[in-house]
Amino acid sequence: MTVTVLYPEGQIPDDQLERQVFGPAVRLVVRSAGALAELSDADCAETDGLMISRFAVGEEDMARMPRLRAIVRMGVGYDRLARPAAARRNVLICNVPDYGTTEVADHALALLLALRRGIIQHHDAQRRMPPPRWQPIPGELVRRSSVQRLGIIGLGRIGTAAALRARAFGFRVAFYDPFLPNGAELALGIERAATLEELLRQSDALSIHAPLTPATRGMLTRERLALLPRGAVVVNTARGPIIDLDALAALLREGHIAAAGLDVVPVEPPVEPLPELLAAYRARAPWLEGRLVVTPHVAYYSPEAVLDTRAKAAETMRAALFTDAPRNVITPDMF
Repeated sequence: MTVTVLYPEGQIPDDQLERQVFGPAVRLVVRSAGALAELSDADCAETDGLMISRFAVGEEDMARMPRLRAIVRMGVGYDRLARPAAARRNVLICNVPDYGTTEVADHALALLLALRRGIIQHHDAQRRMPPPRWQPIPGELVRRSSVQRLGIIGLGRIGTAAALRARAFGFRVAFYDPFLPNGAELALGIERAATLEELLRQSDALSIHAPLTPATRGMLTRERLALLPRGAVVVNTARGPIIDLDALAALLREGHIAAAGLDVVPVEPPVEPLPELLAAYRARAPWLEGRLVVTPHVAYYSPEAVLDTRAKAAETMRAALFTDAPRNVITPDMF
């Protein structure tokens, strides 16, 4: 029987790389659907392996795929996949946790440095007519790296890469990660906070690298964000719902938080009515000038990362379909 792997989102412009990984034993089907519900019954009936980038996958989708044996998320996050339903149907769910690590870490530090060096602030100011005087803009935003402590939430692959980059720029680095064994901080030469609150109180800048789970959803409330020292900078390249966006807006407006860099927001792409912060950003509200930068969930992206993702996803699918040693398996109880 031919094994069929379906790419429903038009993720690959050609299949040459994938054919090199899979070999002749796999039939590749590439579609450009707007949702899984748009797929034909024929495609669904023949699918053994499903490659997913953006789509959510529910039990009703799996019910249309009686041969389905594996779903590979072509990325890190798996919060949009119905894992209990997959387990009931003996469908493996796997991800690709090791793509884009350097890109996301670079992006987080780029956002932080662009804000802390006043680059965004001066960029916005110099587009005014008439432009301001040719001199520094006084205030709490620009700081020397070596006088700041960067707090990192989540010290996985990306959090670790961000910590090493921050140290190279002279930041003191601390982290909070309750799942990391003792001694990780000693290996990296950074500090460890026993609680999230402890980390926030001592962080002049905060970078989020945690997955979206029931425990992290809405984790950064107004009360917790207010624990940051006045003038702190917040960077999020993880998942939007981890931060209460209205709370962040209020603390930015009050001046308690100096600036923020967001690659992710709670609803992507944003839809009307926009949250206050995004509405003010798009309207170029004066109170946000130079203090907020938003990128459209692209921290992972580089041409090299895209090729890595395609190759690693295909290797993961091949292991799931053809071996007794699947890799990067996500179980229903994992968060």
